[in-house]
Amino acid sequence: METTENVLEIRELVKDFPGVRAVNNVSFNIKRNTVHCLVGENGAGKSTLIKILTGAYTRTGGKVLLNGEEYSPHNPREARQKGISTLFQELNVVDQLTVEENLTLGMEDTTFGFLRKTDKINKMVRVMNSIEPSIHPRQQVSTLSVAKKQIVEIAKAAAAESDIIIMDEPTAAISEREIERLFAIIQRLREQNVTVIYISHRLDEIFEIGDYVTVMRDGKHIDTKPISEIKDRTELIKMMIGKTVFEQYTPKEAADRDVLLQVRNLSNHKLKDISFDVHAGEIVGFYGLVGAGKTEIARAIYGADPYQGDILFKGKKLQPAPDKAIAAGIALVPEERRSQGLFTILTIRGNIPVMNMKKISRNGFINTAAEQSVTADYIDRLKIATNSAEKEASKLSGGNQQKVVLSKCLFADADLLMLDEPTRGIDVGAKSEIYDIIRRLSKEGKSIMIFSSELPEIMNICDSIYLLFDGSLKAAMPNGDNVDSEKIIHIVTGGE
Repeated sequence: METTENVLEIRELVKDFPGVRAVNNVSFNIKRNTVHCLVGENGAGKSTLIKILTGAYTRTGGKVLLNGEEYSPHNPREARQKGISTLFQELNVVDQLTVEENLTLGMEDTTFGFLRKTDKINKMVRVMNSIEPSIHPRQQVSTLSVAKKQIVEIAKAAAAESDIIIMDEPTAAISEREIERLFAIIQRLREQNVTVIYISHRLDEIFEIGDYVTVMRDGKHIDTKPISEIKDRTELIKMMIGKTVFEQYTPKEAADRDVLLQVRNLSNHKLKDISFDVHAGEIVGFYGLVGAGKTEIARAIYGADPYQGDILFKGKKLQPAPDKAIAAGIALVPEERRSQGLFTILTIRGNIPVMNMKKISRNGFINTAAEQSVTADYIDRLKIATNSAEKEASKLSGGNQQKVVLSKCLFADADLLMLDEPTRGIDVGAKSEIYDIIRRLSKEGKSIMIFSSELPEIMNICDSIYLLFDGSLKAAMPNGDNVDSEKIIHIVTGGE
């Protein structure tokens, strides 16, 4: 078979989820032996595209050609057998096993139940030694740094003679020196005829190692260009955000509002010396890309993660435990609403009162009439679309599930609501309803902290905007006419 110049051809690819088209008619080619970068804001469709290529998702429409032949893997193992390996941000190594055992995991050769030392194992160890001689095959993986764990995965992919290695945010958790090593390894892979698809939010890396870049936005393919034809970061940022139409932010009337929350010198495994205030009735937005530290701020305030520094709520030092945060009047709507925010097997009525059962109980018994009344009240107030309060939460749409979680937090009498990615995976109509609810709560005097990786969301509803990069607070600004979205993207992608 004659080899084509393109190792991968993506043609009119579509992926639909209920209410959302995550990949919308995407077509572009990836040339052989190149480093092809994939960029776009969170929610642009990059991860969904990668999951289709690796067999984790089945596409809704379109086709993919690998080396000129139709390619449609049913699972990641099939993708690996066809020559596509992936290095995910969350590494697929087992800490309790040795390096050698990790290299052969899922590809073991056995005789009578005993592992055989095959050429395959020896080849992987040789590849790994050529990349990083200091890693010993019998060493336990738990003793390795993140960068060295990555090398184990790269060695596995290279020894399996992958044509394509996909690297998803590979530098998110490694040091500057280790990043240089990784780039040297990527150059070497290219020399060995391996194509690397490289996803990163750090735009400077794209210019340093990329040959081509594909920009995605809102599930669509915007452009694919040689890096040499892109002038600078600003041009790339413009391609990423386009002429984004923001719903108009309406400034609040100036008022002297009490400080509700004071955070001073907050630091932990991820956060670096973060300080800010939240006022009563204020909507505060924290914006950053994957790994910026948004969720970690919410978890620290909620008492779910340990930290150094001081957190004062209503003038008193906050005790670091979720039950103490709830009792003080703080509620968290987590990013993973299905697994962390809802009891999906319970009904709407079973979910809403759960954070404040004493309010609907007497002498330890639930007052059913009060429970039904409260549930009906929140279904009405937040316009939860359901034909019954007895509907299981798992059977609601994403937007209505989110409204149930919000109801639960409001019923807990929270004065401060922390919303982590409040509209992720929610259709446009439900999004605007949730924004209306947030604005209404703010008018009623509730303080709201929004942690989001969607810039239009932050610019649409927040009174103050805080920008995060790599665990540090890089800038703070009031929202208004002179907020520059390009400057914001420049800051949160590591620009000074």
